[in-house]
Amino acid sequence: MIDKLQIKGTFLDEISHDIPHQNWSEKEWSLDFKFMKSAGIDKVILIRSGYKNWITYPSKVLQSEEKAIPPTTDLVGMFLRLSEENNMDFYFGLYDSGKYWTSGAYEKEIRLNCKVIDEVWEQYGQFKAFKGWYLSQECNKNIGGIIDLYAGLGQYCKQVSKGLPVLISPYIDGFKNLSQYTNQSRRDDSISLEEHYKTWESIFKGIQKSVDIVAFQDGHVEYDQLEEFIKINKSLADQNQITSWINSETFDRDMPIKFLPIKWDKLRYKLETAGKVGISEAITFEFSHFMSPQSAYPQAGHLYNRYLEYLKENK
Repeated sequence: MIDKLQIKGTFLDEISHDIPHQNWSEKEWSLDFKFMKSAGIDKVILIRSGYKNWITYPSKVLQSEEKAIPPTTDLVGMFLRLSEENNMDFYFGLYDSGKYWTSGAYEKEIRLNCKVIDEVWEQYGQFKAFKGWYLSQECNKNIGGIIDLYAGLGQYCKQVSKGLPVLISPYIDGFKNLSQYTNQSRRDDSISLEEHYKTWESIFKGIQKSVDIVAFQDGHVEYDQLEEFIKINKSLADQNQITSWINSETFDRDMPIKFLPIKWDKLRYKLETAGKVGISEAITFEFSHFMSPQSAYPQAGHLYNRYLEYLKENK
């Protein structure tokens, strides 16, 4: 049991396709990294380096092969500089085509991302803050060749970078697994604990040599189900020598408005539940929109204040 589970990492969402973009420059990002640091965050994870046509760095590979639109700012370079200035680790998130792996053409997704991995390592591998990789193709079950996709990309990341760790953040096919484009917050059915166990037993066996860390998203199940699902996830990860974190979402899935900062009591409950099960570390999606004092959502700053109060309790 972990006495007080802390949020030690956050995703960086700069390809915003379902939450509003905040249009920050390096000035705002620099301040946000300082807010993160003050809250005890020591790692940042680029959730994806590109999605469909939009990319975070001037990738020649993606401009040539996917007709990607280059960004006005090299965000990967900026995030690496800010990580080094704040003594944080940076995990690079791969490219998500939004079409190949979701339609079963996972081999094309692998080939494309291997070129991205080569390009990125050559361009940014010299940064001391570059400490790992994130496989951005999120899943909740064994479909679309996901085992081969994770195994192939994880192994290639390790091969190119001489063994840097690989992270995934899957989700649970629960009552709240709904499209962001509906105003519903619940559906009528959910995967059972037994089905979830069988699904992830086979996935973990197939990726154990390619993935080092798993951080399941914690927002797709009912709160009274959460502990049992986390127990299963941690048990299976332990069996396959994969480190268990939790992706404790700081946005609320319980309202028809997609998405707003979460109520503090809900976040605290999720952190305490994961800590009770023995999860060693939390990351979140994601600090800058849903927890930062300079977020476009005023209530995010209040969540930040409540979290800092939580950290000071019983010190």
